[in-house]
Amino acid sequence: MPIHCPICRREFEPTESPTMPFCSERCRLVDLGRWLGETYRVPVESDDPDEEPEEPASA
Repeated sequence: MPIHCPICRREFEPTESPTMPFCSERCRLVDLGRWLGETYRVPVESDDPDEEPEEPASA
């Protein structure tokens, strides 16, 4: 069953891709670059009620 690459949205056969869940090495590296460039972020909630939340950085 074909799936779509989360980066380029191209349909590909997952059993034929060594870079799952991506269709290619290029898309895998694009995703890594987004993580390293902090385009993607994991939200964190503080347990300290006195701590003010950080404001999102403007792009």
